[in-house]
This record gives sequence, structure tokens and C-alpha cells, in this order.
Amino acid sequence: MEEAKQLFKKLKIHTLLDLALIIPNSYNDTTLTLKPELGKVNTLEAKVVDSSIYNGKLRVTFHLTQSGRRLSSTFFRVTPYHHKLFEVGSNHVIQGKLEEYKGYLQMSQPKSIKQIGKITPKYKTVLKESEISSLIELYISEQNLYNEGLDSKEVATLMHIHFPKSMEEVYENGSFKPDFIKVLKFVEAYNHLKKLRGKRADFPALRALKGDIQPFIENLPFTLTQEQQAVIADIQKDVANEAKAAKRMVVGDVGSGKTMVILASVMMALPHKSILMAPTSLLALQLYEEAQKHLPKSVKIALVMQGKDEGEYQEVDFIIGTHALLYKEDLPQASLVMVDEQHRFGTKQRASLEALASGGQVIHDSSTTLRDDRQITNHQTPQRKPHFIQFSATPIPRTQAMMESELLDVSLITTTPFEREVLTQTITKPDFPNLLNHIKEEIAQEHQVLIIYPLVEESTEVPYQSLEESRGFWESKFDHVYVTHGKDKAKEEVLLEFREKGNILLATTVVEVGISLPRLTLIVIVGAERLGLATLHQLRGRVGRNGLKSWCYLYSNFKASERLTQFTQTTNGFDIAKLDLKFRDSGDILDGTIQSGQRFKWLDMGEDEEVVARAKNRAKLV
Repeated sequence: MEEAKQLFKKLKIHTLLDLALIIPNSYNDTTLTLKPELGKVNTLEAKVVDSSIYNGKLRVTFHLTQSGRRLSSTFFRVTPYHHKLFEVGSNHVIQGKLEEYKGYLQMSQPKSIKQIGKITPKYKTVLKESEISSLIELYISEQNLYNEGLDSKEVATLMHIHFPKSMEEVYENGSFKPDFIKVLKFVEAYNHLKKLRGKRADFPALRALKGDIQPFIENLPFTLTQEQQAVIADIQKDVANEAKAAKRMVVGDVGSGKTMVILASVMMALPHKSILMAPTSLLALQLYEEAQKHLPKSVKIALVMQGKDEGEYQEVDFIIGTHALLYKEDLPQASLVMVDEQHRFGTKQRASLEALASGGQVIHDSSTTLRDDRQITNHQTPQRKPHFIQFSATPIPRTQAMMESELLDVSLITTTPFEREVLTQTITKPDFPNLLNHIKEEIAQEHQVLIIYPLVEESTEVPYQSLEESRGFWESKFDHVYVTHGKDKAKEEVLLEFREKGNILLATTVVEVGISLPRLTLIVIVGAERLGLATLHQLRGRVGRNGLKSWCYLYSNFKASERLTQFTQTTNGFDIAKLDLKFRDSGDILDGTIQSGQRFKWLDMGEDEEVVARAKNRAKLV
């Protein structure tokens, strides 16, 4: 048992289904071939009728028992063992690739098989062949697979794959049968969901929240979309439960109106406090402005940023801040904690905020912020926690949302409050004069233009001009040109000034998330082929925020790829996420420490929504 544990560790697997999903990459089949096939591996009964040495090579002629034909074989690295084994008159079952040359059958270096009629799976793992085979034989049994919650078809499929009686029952045209692949997809999804399910930890809430949201809703100068209303209803149900603190993630497409959901949640928390943490000062400021504009005047709001606070944060109902919140030792207890653009924070930072807001202890070390989580023994009552809602404007495929909802509840906002008219086109060098004219037209209408460069300074690695190389050109042709990038200390002031006074903003992808520029109608993304589709979608989301007709130009020195062409035809972020999956692995948005995403061998996160739904239903029953 201990030995098996060590082998599991070496394989980096934790469950029986992890083991069952280590699938043979080939099989060694010693079943006698009934109909010999050229170009394939055949297993044939044969008798040695002649043997000779030529240039150090051993030539053996066999008489095939079944067909009566002759077959010649050549052995290159010859040892005395070969001479003894293939003596004239000896009988064999030989295995090798059967070829024909000028009417003569040939088989180069055949093996003489001792055991006939056996199919041996070949596994490619870090273990020795004998070790993995013994693990499979020890643990993969019908009973064990049934115990994992699989049905008879799934159990039979896995048993056939690991212990086949014939190759026909497993393979079709050289690969697994389509039915087998369907089962492998399901088992992979089901195994992953079961593992996630085991990780979810729920805590009692500090209190149930039942504040009235009607005064806020009725006062809005617009009607909320059905999806916004549905998400608000989900949150109301979550936070009204004292027995279980809410743990929800709201994923909205660019411009889907998450802010209104945030503000409605603040209303639910009243008369108790809520806190919202945003990744940048600019986003925090923007949310602060929106909150002041839309929340009833009786709701007191404070803003906490590095070196700059607005309002008395200990006295107010709603605190908005950046990670500067994590350094406030006297942060009041909050019944509701929210994090905006949650993927921009590490898991540890999110946990720290949650701990601070529930009156916990936070330890600051030089590298990160950690929570002082003392183990709860059986004698203690579980720690009460604030209701916790995280927001993200990075859409994920529905399959991923279904998976993630094992760890926390997930709501999707896929529609926008108004129709956004953004035309996306790929352009190259010859289109530049037309682009310049279009930019002039937009500025003449008091609209704004954003040009995204791949680099701040010149580089031989990238075949495009950098921000610094290009700024002279734009500044000579246009007034009110602003420039900013990630390392620019003043980037937030630049963006705020540009919003009021600018015509053209030259930037790197720093503007990807969140800033609202209502007059922006044209964006040019230089070297668009270098960026992921999710980033391109976020950048495109900067234009047309108020329903103005807008354009997104993808500038490239290369012919438009299939990926960019499909992007130009797709406007919904959730479809973009699906496309992104098609072209690269999905990222994991739940944990800032995992970027590459869960890689599945059989399951296609873009296409297998129905499989994940079935696996999810089954996981609930176990």
C-alpha cells in the first residue's frame, strides 16, 4: 500500500479516476493475424526453411503455415542467440511489419513471440511499464469504478480500454472508437468536478442582509436589463442567508453594467457596511463617482487610495478602495465584501480583505499579505465571514463557468444595456492614408481616438514602431495628443486629463481594463496578432460605451490570420472566450496563481457544454 502511495505521488495523481484516465498510448497485440495485411504489423505462424549470412547480416526464409507462401527476413545486429533461435526446421510465431517487394513477402527483424493471443496495453508515464501495469491491475476493477459513481457503460468502456479482449472492441481506423471518446470526455469532466466539489468550504455569515433596494432601482434614469435583475435577485437570496456566507462570482461582458449590480448589493447590506476593492486608483475613483451619482444621498461613501482618502472610512456605509485597504489596521467590520476585476488580485490579497473585514488579523510581510488563519478545532464554532462577491469583466466559456460553480456560485451577464455598434476590421500598411483621414473625421466631431502600441521603446524583437518612436509623428499632425504606458507613474492623471481635453491617446495595453472614456469612438491596435483575443476584446470594449458608432482597427504587417478574422466577426465576450479556447488553452480566472488553465486531454471546453452539464448533474448525486 505504501509503495502504491509513492507511485501515485510520482504520477502526481490523487483519485482512482485520475489513474483510470491514464490511457494506454498503444497496445502490443499478439493475436494471430487471420488475413495478412501489407504495411501493417502482422502476427503469423512460420517455419524456418533456410538461413544464411550475407555481409554480417542474417537472412532467414520462413514458410508461412497459414498461406503456404514464403517470407524472407533480414536481421542486422546479429548475435549467436539469433542463429540458435532461427535454426532451420524451427517453428515460430513471428511479429513485424509485413511488406512486399517484387512479389516476395518481407518482414524486417521480426520478433519471435512466446505468448500468443495476448493484448498488452503500453502506457507512457514516469513509471516503469511493470509498475504502472501493476497499479492498473490492482486498482482498476469494475467494483472500484462503480464505487466512484460511474454507470455500466462508462465502467465497461474503461475496462475494455485497460483490459481489452480484442483490438476491434477498442479501436476503429487506428484510434479509439467515437463512443469511447465520449465516455473519456465525461469521466474527465466528472473527475475534475468531484475534485473541485471537495475543495469548497462554506462558513456561516456575520449576519443576514435584507436591505431594501427599491429606492435605488426606482431612482435610476434607465431600466436594468433582465440579466442584471436576475443577478441582483441571486445576490439577494445569497446574502439573506445567515447560515452560509455568500460566495459568488459575477462575470459580465465588457460594458454589461456590473456597476449597477455592485450598487444594488450595497443597498442590500444597509444599514450595515460594505467594502469594494478595485485594482487601480482610476477604477476606484470611477466607481466612487458612479456610487455618488446613483446611490441615495443618505448612503455615506468613502474612498481609500494610497496617500489619498475621501470621507471618513470608519464612519461610512460604503468604502471603495484599492489594495491600500489592506494596510488599514482600523478598517471597520463589513458584512459584505466585494472585489472588482478579481483576477487582477492574488488569491492571498482577496483572502486578506475578507479577513480584515470580518475583524481578523492580517500579517504584512515584505512580499505579500497573508491571513492569520488559525486552525479551527472541533470544539470551536466555525469562524463567521462576510458575504463575498467578486466581479470580473473577462468573460469565460460557459463550460468553465459550470465547472467553477462547484467552488463558488457563478452568475453570467452576457447582454449589454444598449446595442453597441462597433465595426472591427483588420488593416495593413496600404490602408494607413485612409486610417489617417478617418481619425481626422472623428476628431472633427469631438470624438476621441486611442492607439495601442505593443512596446514603449524601440526593440529589434518586434517588427513595429514603439510608442516613443511614433509619438513625434502624431504630435506633429494633431493637437492634444496624450501618451501613457504601464511604467508611467502619472498614467492615472494622464488618462483623467485625456478624458476631458484629449484628441488622441497613445498607450500600451494599460488601458485594457475599466476606464470609461465616453467620447472614444476609434481604436487602433498595432501588432494585433501579438495579443490574446480576450485582451483584444477588452481593448475594443473601450469604444462605443455610450452607443456612439465606433471602429476597432486591428493593424498588422502580416496577412490576417484565421484567429483575427473570426475575432472581427464576433462581438459577444462569451463567444470570444470560446474562440480563445479554440486557439489556446483556457485560463483559470478563479485563482490568480494559475494562469495556464486546466488542461484536459479529451474534453473540449469550447464545444462540450452538454458533457459538462451531464457530469455536473452526476457529481451532485454522489
